[in-house]
Amino acid sequence: MKTRPSAYHCPVEATIDIVGGKHKVLILWHLSNARVLRFGELQRRMTQATPKMLTQQLRELEADGMVHRELYHQVPPKTEYSLTERGRSFVPILNQMCAWGKVVLDDADAATSAVPAAVPAAPPAG
Repeated sequence: MKTRPSAYHCPVEATIDIVGGKHKVLILWHLSNARVLRFGELQRRMTQATPKMLTQQLRELEADGMVHRELYHQVPPKTEYSLTERGRSFVPILNQMCAWGKVVLDDADAATSAVPAAVPAAPPAG
């Protein structure tokens, strides 16, 4: 694990430093559901991430002790990713984020599907 600055102003800042990245939370989410994924499988699930960005985010998560990378020396080479114990300790937070997101999406769906109130007709010009 890489060392962290001791100048954090609050614990949330430390959390964001580790999981705050364009794709990190989604990587953790996919690994929490699948347990072990190869790079190509992660890439297929995360089409919005370029291979370069996905590699960078995986390396940062590995350096932070959230993800374990297993390299198999075979032909062709195979790399698998899984959550570490620290990564698994973040799963309840991921589940809460999912539940919160569902509420937000349900609220948005309800707002867009609500029947608008009838607009009173304008009085005749006169």
